[in-house]
Amino acid sequence: MPETILEARHINKSFHDPVTVQVLHDITFSVNKGEFVSVIGKSGCGKSTLLYILSTMDTDYNGELLIDQEVMTGRKDVELAAIRNEKIGFVFQFHYLLNEFTVLRNVMLPGLRLARYSAQEVEHRAMERLKMLGIDHLADKAAYRVSGGEKQRVAIARALINDPHIIMGDEPTGNLDMRNSEMVFEIFKELAEVHNQTLLIVTHDPGFAERSGRIIEMEDGRIIRM
Repeated sequence: MPETILEARHINKSFHDPVTVQVLHDITFSVNKGEFVSVIGKSGCGKSTLLYILSTMDTDYNGELLIDQEVMTGRKDVELAAIRNEKIGFVFQFHYLLNEFTVLRNVMLPGLRLARYSAQEVEHRAMERLKMLGIDHLADKAAYRVSGGEKQRVAIARALINDPHIIMGDEPTGNLDMRNSEMVFEIFKELAEVHNQTLLIVTHDPGFAERSGRIIEMEDGRIIRM
C-alpha cells in the first residue's frame, strides 16, 4: 500500500469581504509518498488559496486536512507552526532569502529553529544539500550576491534542510527564465525519482505540469481533472 503523506477531505473555503464568496468547493484528494504533483488552473481559480490551507498557514476553512495521516484541522497555531517547520518545506515564486546572511546561514535557519540537531550538525546537513544542488561553492557568499536562479536553488536547499514529508511550491519557476526554470524542474524530478521526496507544486506553466507525475486541474474553486 502506498503511504499517504497529505489528504484533503471535503475542504470548503469562503471569503467574507464584505459579502460571502465561496472560493473552494468540496476539495478532496490525497498525495502519496514520492509523488510529484502539479496543481494548475487559471489565475483566481483557488490554487494558491488551497495551497495555504494545505500548508496549515490558513486555518479558516471547513473540512479536514491530514498530514502524515494526522489530523491538522482544529490544532493551535503554535502546534501548526512546529509541524510546518518539521514536516513541510516551502519554495515560493520569490525566494525570501535574508540578504544580510550568507547562503549557508539561510539554508541552516529552519534547522536551527527545529533544534533537532546541534548547530554543527545543521551546518553539515546544509552543506550536503547545497552540494546536492551544485551550489556548495556559494556557501559563504551573501545571499544578495548570487543570481536569481541560484537564489531559487538556495531556497530549495533551505526547504530540504529538515527532511520534510512534503515540499510545497507556489509558482517556484514563475520568476525565472527558461534555462533556470528547466534547472528547477530537473531538481524537483530528481528529488521525487531518486530521493522519494513528495512534491506538491502550484504552477502556471503547462510544460512544467505535463512532465510532473500527476496533474490536478482547478477551475472556479473546484477540481475538474485529476
